Amino acid sequence: MRVFVTGASGFIGTAVVRELVESGHQVLGLARSDASAAKLTALGADVHRGTLEDLDSLRTGAAAADGVIHTAFVHDFSDFARSVDTDRLAVETLGEALAGTGRPFVISSGTPTASEGLATEDTVPEAGSRAGGRFAAEEIVVSLATRGVRGSVVRLPRSVHSDEDRHGFVPVLIETARRHGVSAYPGDGANAWPAVHGLDAARLYRLALDHAPAGTRLHAVGDEGIPVREIAERIGKHLGLPVESISVERAAEHFGWLGPIFAADMPASSARTQDLLDWRPTHPGLLSDLDAGHYFAR
Repeated sequence: MRVFVTGASGFIGTAVVRELVESGHQVLGLARSDASAAKLTALGADVHRGTLEDLDSLRTGAAAADGVIHTAFVHDFSDFARSVDTDRLAVETLGEALAGTGRPFVISSGTPTASEGLATEDTVPEAGSRAGGRFAAEEIVVSLATRGVRGSVVRLPRSVHSDEDRHGFVPVLIETARRHGVSAYPGDGANAWPAVHGLDAARLYRLALDHAPAGTRLHAVGDEGIPVREIAERIGKHLGLPVESISVERAAEHFGWLGPIFAADMPASSARTQDLLDWRPTHPGLLSDLDAGHYFAR
């Protein structure tokens, strides 16, 4: 299958491209720069020049492929509403290009917060939350089942980690600890983050492309919920810094834009996804990945 991949040179997109190529698919990767194009060529992918905001480039990329995986997202948390709007327009454009073809269309979203217990694939995000902001794009893809598109959604947890993670939430936490001289966590630190290794997530994207029924929501979750206190303790241990609690009210002051996210409790399950696609996370969990040391050798 020839697959058009947006965000193909990014952290998650790169892992997806490798997974697809190694599984025998051909990849057409969206690239906005010469550096991104060179990276994709080195991975064995063909290059399609364009940007997420260039809707014509998205239309032509989708039309040239047998399926689409959308991993791109503008990670501007200072204007998250604009990032969500850009993503929604891209999803609408790609969906329109695929309408009536029966081709697969996989998009990215985030695991939501449940009112109690673990969030599941059926959990509807709270209005106003970051996951809620991206829910409109999920609904577009799910609705495409009635328009001849085999659409599915891969919801990613708060930490997608690996030795290639340079700009995710964990590197931000490490840099914050270095800057302040303390590895902090909000409140009692019992609130939990879900996580997944990047290679496990990439395999789920490929399985979704190949097999997910139309209108499916999937959870790329390995660790269902790690107390953020344990994440802070690992960071403090490896940096040789004290580990301290700060008030939830001070989280935004201490962590910046990441503060409200680090203070949130959002455990999530992937049990249904694992059963549906026979997907099993096999790579190290987040704490083991932190103990491997690569996050601190930079």
